[in-house]
Amino acid sequence: MPFRNDDVRFISSPLKIPPFRPQPPVPFFAQTLTKSKNSLSHLIYSLNESTRSTEPFTRKLQSFAEHLYGKSVRICSTCLSMTGAADTLVNFPLLCSASLSLNQSSAEFPGQSELSTQLQQKAQQPHSVSRSDEERVLISEVLVRNKDGEELERKDLETEALTALKACRANSALTVREVQEDVHRIIDSGYFCSCMPVAVDTRDGIRLVFQVEPNQEFHGLVCEGANVLPTKFVEDAFRDGYGKVVNIRRLDEVITSINGWYMERGLFGMVSGVEILSGGIIRLQVAEAEVNNISIRFLDRKTGEPTKGKTRPETILRQLTTKKGQVYSMLQGKRDVETVLTMGIMEDVSIIPQPAGDTGKVDLIMNVVERPSGGFSAGGGISSGFAYSHRNVFGRNQKLNISLERGQIDSIFRINYTDPWIEGDDKRTSRTIMVQNSRTPGTHVHGNQPDNSSLTIGRVTAGMEFSRPIRPKWSGTVGLIFQHSGAHDEKGNPIIKDFYSSPLTASGKTNDEMLIAKFESVYTGSGDQGSSMFVFNMEQGLPVLPEWLFFNRVNARARKGVEIGPARLLLSLSGGHVVGNFSPHEAFAIGGTNSVRGYEEGAVGSGRSYVVGSGEISFPMLGPVEGVIFSDYGTDLGSGPSVPGDPAGARLKPGSGYGYGFGIRVDSPLGPLRLEYAFNDKQAKRFHFGVGYRN
Repeated sequence: MPFRNDDVRFISSPLKIPPFRPQPPVPFFAQTLTKSKNSLSHLIYSLNESTRSTEPFTRKLQSFAEHLYGKSVRICSTCLSMTGAADTLVNFPLLCSASLSLNQSSAEFPGQSELSTQLQQKAQQPHSVSRSDEERVLISEVLVRNKDGEELERKDLETEALTALKACRANSALTVREVQEDVHRIIDSGYFCSCMPVAVDTRDGIRLVFQVEPNQEFHGLVCEGANVLPTKFVEDAFRDGYGKVVNIRRLDEVITSINGWYMERGLFGMVSGVEILSGGIIRLQVAEAEVNNISIRFLDRKTGEPTKGKTRPETILRQLTTKKGQVYSMLQGKRDVETVLTMGIMEDVSIIPQPAGDTGKVDLIMNVVERPSGGFSAGGGISSGFAYSHRNVFGRNQKLNISLERGQIDSIFRINYTDPWIEGDDKRTSRTIMVQNSRTPGTHVHGNQPDNSSLTIGRVTAGMEFSRPIRPKWSGTVGLIFQHSGAHDEKGNPIIKDFYSSPLTASGKTNDEMLIAKFESVYTGSGDQGSSMFVFNMEQGLPVLPEWLFFNRVNARARKGVEIGPARLLLSLSGGHVVGNFSPHEAFAIGGTNSVRGYEEGAVGSGRSYVVGSGEISFPMLGPVEGVIFSDYGTDLGSGPSVPGDPAGARLKPGSGYGYGFGIRVDSPLGPLRLEYAFNDKQAKRFHFGVGYRN
């Protein structure tokens, strides 16, 4: 009479530690993370290394949990559940490791099968390898049943279990190790929460029955603690599982994708627990580390020890986009560090995240090393001058620059005072007050004097400008500027006409005066000057007094870079127009290094209107050196004669022309250094040297 042996059962949990494969942290924080041994950031970084480390994952998860929930938290390697001080239980079934247990009844049954005896020996000595492990027992039949020994209601699950078997087949001789491995294969299929191999003696031999308990069907989801994780992302991740038996392998993939969402955005967050409740409800627990406090710590430039800083902490803190109560993002922190560095008053900046006690939050400490505030500088040579600068006036990042430069022909004296962020303004508006007295060559418009004489344009300018971001990548500037300008001969005497008797002022006096309302909007695609860019500028002369000039001047520039394999195509277009009464020396000068190459500065034309287009292809040569081929075209659109006195017509400027050529470009701290050789449509050749990309 066949009977069933219930004395030995082989049980395995289906839940195991999922592979944790987050992306590496932002490179900027690599050094910070390794220095911060006790911070949450270091713990997450260490979890990132778990796939390459021999340290058990549970030990790292225990450490992370202790920092989030306190020392009372304990994680067991067999069940991985966290118990807090308030006796609340948060289960981690998804993170559980496979476990073996032995259930042996107190009664002994006669006729106990050889396989059952070997199973018992294996369970009692799980780490030993004996000769009995390799002894084989003939199995006549292999079945899959439920925990009550009855057939499964769902045949597809029975098929899944049988498909998972590798060694256990009817009429096969099996070892204990092979049965154990097949039990794990059934569990690893993900559809079952338990599996017990039971050996039953029958008249035809030993029948091996795998008693399995399928997982529940998925009928709902509860997600707790996810404040920044999009609801739609979670819903989409679980959508294809509704109404189906929960598959732990698929659930593991979903958890990995959620953790990956946090890591891709540099957020301090992860799935901390998963529990399958009665009724097929999955409870998902997410731990997000919010920012508790942000503090500034000044470090000495030489010793690295904490010191007293000159900058007001609130001046730095208002630059940060990271705020209290937000889930801390390493990517956002990196942008904050870059923002503080662009203030120009810091030599080094770093952020150290640290656990805020047992609150599950993080405190951020920003270490800053201040640069010297400024001072005097002087220079000599072809041009000489001096400058005084202070980049952190009153500890508010306000900047004062006073400079005087004198060359053989030109000179400039300038006072600039800039507040990069007006106090009390939430739109990051900056204010600049400037006073300037300059003298520049007038050759662009009134050059090529037959008597080899030269003239200069003197300008006294004073005004105020306000700038602020309008939207991402867009900024705007408005200002009010007063200008007093006029022409002077080589001896510095004021003149009102050039050699051709063309007027040099619009008013007919020695000086023109104007009050200009300025508006400018700038779009920059990225920090790379060779990327996309658009600038629109409008100036309106306001005739507050009858003798002040009344005009409107618009100017626009656009640039677009396109990658073509290793080469780069850069296209640029600029144009402008003036309406009203304006000074002749303010006409648009066409030709030169930043206009039409192959011509001298302003040699193509001087117009009331203009259009200049350019195309160039650059390609790498050796290290920082690039080769360039280019072509330019410019025209005054026939507007030269409309400029007062027609200075272009008197000098026989063609009004339009093109140039082409080749050159090299070398990267430098000042920007690209350009050396170019160009030909124009008049068969003339000319070298050009410039710094930065052409306008």
